[in-house]
Amino acid sequence: MGHQVRIVVDDLSGERIAAFLREHMREMRSTTPEESVHALDLDGLRRPEVTFWSAWDGEAVVGCGAVKRLDAEHAELKSMRTAAERKRTGIASLLMEHILIEAKSMGFGRLSLETGSTEFFLPARRLYERFGFAYCEPFADYQPDVHSVFMTRRL
Repeated sequence: MGHQVRIVVDDLSGERIAAFLREHMREMRSTTPEESVHALDLDGLRRPEVTFWSAWDGEAVVGCGAVKRLDAEHAELKSMRTAAERKRTGIASLLMEHILIEAKSMGFGRLSLETGSTEFFLPARRLYERFGFAYCEPFADYQPDVHSVFMTRRL
C-alpha cells in the first residue's frame, strides 16, 4: 500500500486539495478556539515563502504538509494533515521524512512548529517527538497560548 503513495509539490490549484484543506480548517475550528487556530488557508499557503506538498494514493489526497520560510535559516512546519480514513497507516511519517529532507536541501538549519495542546493533538505531538522535535518557547510572531505548544529541531 505505502509504495503507491506519491508526494508532490502542489500549486494548490486543484479542487481535491482545496476540499482536503477545507476539511482541515473545519476540523481545526471544531477542536480549537478561533483565536488559537493558526492553520493557513489556501491564500496563506499560496504565498511565495510557503512550499506545500500533497500525498496521493491514486486519485485520492491522503495527506499534506508545508514549510514556511521564516528567515534564511529557520522554517516553520505547517498544514500537516492525514486523511481521516488513512490515520495510523504511515502517511504522516512518509510526509515527515520527505519534508525534513526537502527543508534541509532548501538550506534551512532549523524547523519549528506550533500544534495543539489538547488530547486531540496527542498523536501529532507523538509523531513530532518521534522525529526529534523538542518542546520550545513560542517562535516568530507566536504568543504563549494555553491551546498551543511549540516544538523545534535542527536539520
